Amino acid sequence: MTTDEGLTAPDLPRLEANLQKIEELSRRLIAALARKKPVDPSLQAPGPDLYSRAAAAWMAEMMANPAKLIEHQVSYWGETLRHYVEAQKLLAGGGQEPKEDAGRDDRRFASPLWRTNPYFHFLKNQYLLNAEAVRNIVRDIEGLDEHDRKRLEYFTTQLVEMFSPANFLATNPEALARAVETNGESLVRGLENLVHDIEANDGELIVSLADRDAFRVGENLATTRGSVIFRNRMMELIQYAPTTEKVRRVPLIIFPPWINKFYILDLRPENSLIRWIVDQGYTLFVVSWVNPDETYADVGLESYIEEGYLAAIDEVRRITGEKKVNTVGYCIAGTTLALTLALLHKRRESPIRSATFLTTLTDFSDQGEFEVFLDDDFVDGIEEEVGRVGCLRSFIMSRTFSFLRSNDLIYTPAVRRYMLGEPPPAFDLLYWNGDGTNLPGRMAVEYLRWLCQDNRFAEGRLELGGKVLSIRDVRVPLCAVTCESDHIASWTSSYDGIRQMGARDKTFILSQSGHVAGIVNPPGRRKYGHFTNPDLTQPAEEWRQGAAFHEGSWWPRWEAWLRRRSGALVVARSPGDSAHPVLAPAPGTYVLFRSSN
Repeated sequence: MTTDEGLTAPDLPRLEANLQKIEELSRRLIAALARKKPVDPSLQAPGPDLYSRAAAAWMAEMMANPAKLIEHQVSYWGETLRHYVEAQKLLAGGGQEPKEDAGRDDRRFASPLWRTNPYFHFLKNQYLLNAEAVRNIVRDIEGLDEHDRKRLEYFTTQLVEMFSPANFLATNPEALARAVETNGESLVRGLENLVHDIEANDGELIVSLADRDAFRVGENLATTRGSVIFRNRMMELIQYAPTTEKVRRVPLIIFPPWINKFYILDLRPENSLIRWIVDQGYTLFVVSWVNPDETYADVGLESYIEEGYLAAIDEVRRITGEKKVNTVGYCIAGTTLALTLALLHKRRESPIRSATFLTTLTDFSDQGEFEVFLDDDFVDGIEEEVGRVGCLRSFIMSRTFSFLRSNDLIYTPAVRRYMLGEPPPAFDLLYWNGDGTNLPGRMAVEYLRWLCQDNRFAEGRLELGGKVLSIRDVRVPLCAVTCESDHIASWTSSYDGIRQMGARDKTFILSQSGHVAGIVNPPGRRKYGHFTNPDLTQPAEEWRQGAAFHEGSWWPRWEAWLRRRSGALVVARSPGDSAHPVLAPAPGTYVLFRSSN
């Protein structure tokens, strides 16, 4: 039904029914929020010392150089007035689309209504002006050291992004238009989504990034054929079934990070690194780490090395009859693989023929974007949290990583799910991203204190396993793959660590894209290329300037490197042996345990 003016008239009974549903859902929301467990405030924000130092520096500058403050304000006032006058003209002129649009390339403001409606156009432009003004003030504060400035800029940006008009129903034209078009049903669906997410996470607001009903690990994810042939309290060891008649003699073990689950390397057949390696003719073993609970409170880095890395290496050598194995470590598992190699060197043992490091940090003198979370205010809070709970809960880590890309991983999904009422997409990568794991309390603190804060390994003073370990104790042939836009493990920091290792045989590959997409980059897509340069004597940026670019995935280049270190072809090996019976089909049982908040 339409009115005389041609506008769609509301369906009043339907609208009233939806409003009643909103009231019912609101009561459920209050009940769900009441289940929220308290979180230490020190895990929510930086300590007050940072803001005290920033305020003191700003006051001192204002007293010493008031002209700079006046300059900021006059410029801000002028632009604000211009925006207001432009909005008045647009309103008077019938709302034509403005000629200038500062946010045209900002995905938060993709809806045409941000340009065509004078009111929302003014809100958007004024927000962008406010955001720039705040950033300019923070950037121009004198008297702050660079570390404090970096942290202040980061947390200021978080506040600025949180207050985007796109994040609020009253100032989001797309959400308001959708609510009117659907007689409020989009808001009902959005509130249902919000209540569902909060109920599913014990009162915590964790936005569902993917449709959890669209995937089943072992059914349409992690489907490469294999068997669990060894299990202890730390890990399940999976041996994959061969797909070729012959395989390379030297077996390969992949150690994935235990911050997430291993099936990032085996999502679907077309983007599975695990399946691709097996198809190239390798006997492949993969460690599936346990998802620890509070009973693992005293498990530290040494336990991961002894009961994880060394146990897996010993079992693979027994099954295959080989004296040496090739290894791969991804992210934190690459860091710990480097510790394992250093410890083996100090013990004068050499069961590893080569090592591949994927997005791995070993020198933490430059921690990249993650640096803002590594001061004592946060680490002290984590230490208190794990002392009380026994483990670092997965949602705390997931939330921290998400804030490194808050618009992509928090606000935009929240807007689409809660204000527009859309279901989450059936996206395998985002499903995996939401399937987090806990960390043992002791291990989390050791990693943060010993490596991230004190950088003991790079400085040659890490005491572990009765030995003092140094990055220079990594002596085996190695290949490192890093990612150009990695916001977790900066490629330049990874490069600096590789340069310091004692190995004579080093290969370094820089992939395009980020921490996950740059690694899970199968050859068939030809989506991201990679860079190589054999001269590792140069600083990182000079290495990059002299590097050759290659189209397509790094996988074939790495496999050619690995093949030269994997021996002759032998008859393909089936999983297990008489001493290692099949305990479960891949992907095993440990990977199925989901963390609870």
